[in-house]
Amino acid sequence: MEPEKKKILIITYYWPPAGGPGVQRWLKFVKYLPEFGVQPIIYVPENPTYPIVDHDLEKEVSDSAIILRNKIFEPYQLASFFSKNKTKKISSGIIPNSKKQSLLDKVFLWIRGNLFIPDARVFWVKPSVLYLEKYIKEHNIDTIITSGPPHSLHLIGLDLKKRLDVKWFADFRDPWTTIGYHKSLRLSSYAAAKHKRLEKEVMQTADEIIVTSKTTKSEFQAISVKPITVITNGYDVVSIPAQELDSKFSLAHIGSFLSERNPQVLWTAIQELLVEIPSFKSDLEIKLIGAISQEVLTSLSENKLDTYLNNLGYVSHLEAIAHQKKSQVLLLIEIDSEDTKSIIPGKLFEYMVSNRPIIAIGPKGSDFADIITQTNTGLFFEYTEKERLKKVIFDYYKLYLEGQLNANGVGLAQYSRKNLTKQLVQLLNK
Repeated sequence: MEPEKKKILIITYYWPPAGGPGVQRWLKFVKYLPEFGVQPIIYVPENPTYPIVDHDLEKEVSDSAIILRNKIFEPYQLASFFSKNKTKKISSGIIPNSKKQSLLDKVFLWIRGNLFIPDARVFWVKPSVLYLEKYIKEHNIDTIITSGPPHSLHLIGLDLKKRLDVKWFADFRDPWTTIGYHKSLRLSSYAAAKHKRLEKEVMQTADEIIVTSKTTKSEFQAISVKPITVITNGYDVVSIPAQELDSKFSLAHIGSFLSERNPQVLWTAIQELLVEIPSFKSDLEIKLIGAISQEVLTSLSENKLDTYLNNLGYVSHLEAIAHQKKSQVLLLIEIDSEDTKSIIPGKLFEYMVSNRPIIAIGPKGSDFADIITQTNTGLFFEYTEKERLKKVIFDYYKLYLEGQLNANGVGLAQYSRKNLTKQLVQLLNK
């Protein structure tokens, strides 16, 4: 007789058909948890407002998963009456540059930051606690996991921990008050203090904290004495047909391209190469896939690069993987800020197994720079390194012309979703 699986309640906002990076982490953990003797029970909103939808991901939900759904009220549903486009962008993290914000942008950001703390899903906390308290008691669940952002989900865990004898793991896919866009929310001193207070209470009450980078762990250790474990995001084995490489020298960025990520150093380097190398003009393609801020598009135009732009918009996850495998070079851009050193973009790990070289640009001391270097999957540049960046693009272009451009990653297995799930189960069973 097979032993009964350990029951784990996972509280998350993003779940298929949600698209984008936020859904991937727990979708993949849930896929492999049953192989390690764990029964995943997932609690998600019944009627969410997802800025990106990808129905292909519904096929990846484990047959072993138990899905609980409960209605949610979100202010975005009302705000979209005034400007559906702006609320969709803000809810997905596309925040206009502070110098280019309209009055309506400023109003929406002030409301988002000051009236809905920690975020616009806060109205789901009370009904969720009532629903889950009953469910946990009836089904003898002793372990719960909350995943944020949205960090209001950690308030569900906080309340359940106060009411019940459960072990609570708070999983932070991104930081809370040090995340890049937090400063853009036009917070009052009261709102900023409340964010800090809630963040500290969550971190001091959870039994264990899980983070995705070593820098976030260091930041959180200043707030909490609770155990903090780093479990990064990763890649999954996805079967797709073999891809023929793009005929053009394609530089591809896949994922949301925020205003603050706009890499002027890259556009300048490319523009100079176009002037210096005649054949570059006929071979270059700048391929952008995902939500792109207007500031990025404007910058491309100002640098006379829009002629080379192939803006594909949002595509399904499977299509994105196909583009990763057939693009000549993959671009990974992070905001040039002390606050973003801890951010390890989820797409990095899929980039790493695509066998395409990565050009990564970010702040000095970025955690993802270490991963790229250790796995030999590409090169990292600071925003001040234009000449080195330009030389590498030229070197990659010469290899492209010779048909020799590729990447040879090493030590990638440690970042497979199955191995990461094994780490998670070991932590849960401590």
